Amino acid sequence: MGRKSGSSVLKRQRELKKAERAAQKRDRRLEEHDDPGESGDDKVASQDDLAAYGFPVGGAADDERD
Repeated sequence: MGRKSGSSVLKRQRELKKAERAAQKRDRRLEEHDDPGESGDDKVASQDDLAAYGFPVGGAADDERD
């Protein structure tokens, strides 16, 4: 077999690192999506928050959907 050129080996290494970084990003996003409450940053409004902003809360919201 012939000798491999240095640039092709480096290219493969760059592509491998790029793929690994993409996989790590994907895994991080999936973990954040699965456990949104564990990060300490609650993005879901409580009933009190909704009422404070003027949104109908409780039975009034269900009646309006029908």
